[in-house]
Amino acid sequence: MKAYKVTVNGTAYEITLEAIDASEVKAAPVAASAPAAAPAPAAAPAPVAAPAGGETVNAPMPGNILDIKVANGAQVKKGDVLVILEAMKMENEIMAPCDGTVTVVVTKGSAVETGAVLCTIA
Repeated sequence: MKAYKVTVNGTAYEITLEAIDASEVKAAPVAASAPAAAPAPAAAPAPVAAPAGGETVNAPMPGNILDIKVANGAQVKKGDVLVILEAMKMENEIMAPCDGTVTVVVTKGSAVETGAVLCTIA
């Protein structure tokens, strides 16, 4: 037998291994099965272009749109709350990164993925 020291996630463990002959190995029956088909990727939403000189506001994480705090065409200031995004049972305020006129792209109750365009500011 040989003794070894193994570290897993910062915790050290001492293990011992014993060498055996090939004749001692019992093969377990293996059931043959076809690999499962991978699910088709969801269609990505069409990208929304920011107006010339404008800026897009993207979802920082996947979640659901709980509330939209601004209307299309509203004037916003940097730091104003635009959308409330629920992720992992927490409400996240998505704020305006700049001053301008907002165009909301998402709807209340919709689910969004990371990077999805929520609105644009021109």
